[in-house]
Amino acid sequence: MADLQTQAEEIHEQFSDHLDVPVEEVEEKLDALVTEYSVPVEEARRSVVNSYLDEAGMERDELGPGGAEEALVGEIDEDERWVDLRVKVADLWDPGHDSIAQVGLLGDESGTIKFVAFETSELPELEEGTSYALGNVVTDEYQGNYSVKLNKTTTITELDEEIEVGDDSTEVEGALVDIQSGSGLIKRCPEEDCTRVLQNGRCSEHGQVDGEFDLRIKAVLDDGESVQEVIFDEEATTDLTGITLEEAKEMAQDALDTTVVGEEMADQVVGRYYCVRGPTFGRYVLVDEFETLAGPADAEDVLIKARSM
Repeated sequence: MADLQTQAEEIHEQFSDHLDVPVEEVEEKLDALVTEYSVPVEEARRSVVNSYLDEAGMERDELGPGGAEEALVGEIDEDERWVDLRVKVADLWDPGHDSIAQVGLLGDESGTIKFVAFETSELPELEEGTSYALGNVVTDEYQGNYSVKLNKTTTITELDEEIEVGDDSTEVEGALVDIQSGSGLIKRCPEEDCTRVLQNGRCSEHGQVDGEFDLRIKAVLDDGESVQEVIFDEEATTDLTGITLEEAKEMAQDALDTTVVGEEMADQVVGRYYCVRGPTFGRYVLVDEFETLAGPADAEDVLIKARSM
């Protein structure tokens, strides 16, 4: 259980200024979760850290890094790990929530990764196109997609050199044969550090909450040989359909039903042929740009195929 010992030592270091937590105690808690209850190591670590956060009355942003290591963004494949990055701000997006100070893409030679900085962290703003050394950022994972969060302990140093950003974008062409569940007008969890889509008004992490409206399309493109799932965010969805967030809310209010928005969008786009381009996160391509093509797809055949999925 050398790995558990390493995890225990890192947790001990994180809380050393706040709690008297012996390494042995931490390792015992981890071992109980992993051995007796078959909890994956990373989930066990998260559970133990959360219990100590509650005991200390601390927020996660107040927690020390516990052994940050220099990393490339394209190699990040673990949750709740503290890393140091040398990156360029490749893109900044509209935060979309009062609690978020900045959100966008960071990049290095290995590709790009989403980052979030929250207002409570009170960090200096990053500038698009500028390169930085970022110390003590924490990795996050949701549905197989990794991102990094800047927090109160994060250090930001502007670099004289320019970090080259590798192109990890994917280009996909195909007929849009299906719009998946969870498309159209959706609600996201309003809690800080969370953007999960609500299911029946509930967040899987925070329970019943008053959500905040957003637009997206989760679609399937078929080129005749393989299929690729893609996600259009609010801006891309509006560009694709011409329906703004405010218009979508009005449509749903008039019909007393949010599903009418997704149905209207499906009528507009299913059966059409597109070329999309953007980074790959998990099984999805996140659409940064797209083009409507004349395409070889026969609309009737595509619709028949869509109904059979």
